[in-house]
Amino acid sequence: MVGNLLLRGMLAGLIAGILVFAFAHIFGEPLVDAAIAFEEASAQAAGEAAEPEIVSRATQAGLGLFTGVMAYSIAVGGLFALAFAFVHGRVSNLSARGTSAVIALAAFVAIVLVPAIKYPANPPAVGNADTIGVRTELFFLMIVVSLAALIAAVALSRRLSERFGPWNSAIIAGVAYLVFIGLVLYLLPPINEVPENFSAMVLWRFRTTTLAMHAVLWATLGLAFGALAEKRLAVKDGQRSRPARAFY
Repeated sequence: MVGNLLLRGMLAGLIAGILVFAFAHIFGEPLVDAAIAFEEASAQAAGEAAEPEIVSRATQAGLGLFTGVMAYSIAVGGLFALAFAFVHGRVSNLSARGTSAVIALAAFVAIVLVPAIKYPANPPAVGNADTIGVRTELFFLMIVVSLAALIAAVALSRRLSERFGPWNSAIIAGVAYLVFIGLVLYLLPPINEVPENFSAMVLWRFRTTTLAMHAVLWATLGLAFGALAEKRLAVKDGQRSRPARAFY
């Protein structure tokens, strides 16, 4: 059963990857080109030698982007299916589509939106190469903390549901999650390495486009996997309820 759902999750990830690649290629790559042009102009003005191009931009924006996006999306789709197999029927009485949609929304908030509030994505030419290790560590720390807080909030909601009801317990747990995340966002150190003369419009559009790419990924996973899982679970339930044949 889990293996069947895993295949469906990877299939949903494949579908999501195609859509994300198309979106990134159309809307994201022109912004990357603009950022690279700014970086090259700044280096030329400072009298620095241009860095050798190991991989061409055509390959980066085409095959490289497609390979990276598809591998990531399929892997995330498989993990999404495993999370669904664990949650469905245990945390709530939602249908397969409802459970899938809730998981996708919660994952988008915890993995993408919350970390992006503190450490948003930056295009090329933004950031110091000497601090990339620290920035990467802080970003992944934010993801881990956000996911752990989300899991704790779900557990808190389930514990309070008998006393306050499912709706009120969900509100209490949600508020607790927001308060805790707000405290974490306040305590973690900020990072601001945007050059003064970098285009604010390019920066804004790059960050919103990055969020939109993740929104496409998680929305497609939530909807596509929900439909695939519902069909599989319906077949399984039908096999269980089918009366046994009598042989005479």
